[in-house]
Amino acid sequence: MAKRAPLILIRCWLVALFAAPSLALAQDMMSGVNLSSPTFTEAEMTREEVAALLEADQPPDLSLRRLNGLDLSGLDFSRVNLRGAYLNEAKLTGANFDGAILDQAWALDSDWSQASLKGAALFAAQMRGANFSGADLSKARIAADLTRANLSGAKLIGADLSADMKNQSMGLMRAVLDSANLTGADLSGANLARTRMKFAKMAGVDLSDANLMLAELAGADLTGANVAGANFDRTDVTSTKLIGLIGADQARNLDNARNIDRAIRN
Repeated sequence: MAKRAPLILIRCWLVALFAAPSLALAQDMMSGVNLSSPTFTEAEMTREEVAALLEADQPPDLSLRRLNGLDLSGLDFSRVNLRGAYLNEAKLTGANFDGAILDQAWALDSDWSQASLKGAALFAAQMRGANFSGADLSKARIAADLTRANLSGAKLIGADLSADMKNQSMGLMRAVLDSANLTGADLSGANLARTRMKFAKMAGVDLSDANLMLAELAGADLTGANVAGANFDRTDVTSTKLIGLIGADQARNLDNARNIDRAIRN
């Protein structure tokens, strides 16, 4: 057994060596990224060139393309593949992204106000500080980092923001909405299981029939929210403002939510 000990130690060291980067990436996809590099700040195409591609008979492949800072407002990106594209600080106001693939895209501080993203895929996208005010993300699949994003008045009807429990090799992939502004947003029927919404502004939000199982709402403000039919099974409501809720008597598992005794209620 003594002769096998070094081999076992080497195997353990190799596991730790290759696992460490994945664990670090799972904790923060922004860690170690040079956001001032040309990849994250420059564009390789003009608005006119992008528009010309979009006018083709078949949706173009814009995956991995650098479109940072461009004004692409009002263009039709429906069903376009933008996987891994760079859209940091891009202006996309009123654009159509219905059914588009935005998985792993970078769109920090981008402007999607009044845009349509119905049925779009936003898996592992980096969208901190993005503006989605008035946008329509109904039935979209969202497992993106939306920390500090503005989704006031946005539609997320039937959207899926839940954690991906099938593939956790890179950590728990889910929607992160910490300190986001969801005031007046429509999340009716949305799947918010295991999503993180710490300190989110959610006054007047429509959560009717939404699934909030195991979601993290610590410090969030749900004043005047519609929670009729919403599922609060094991939802963390530590210091959450649950004042003036609409349909609270029709909510499921609200009184059994985690730390309900520490929530701020009427």
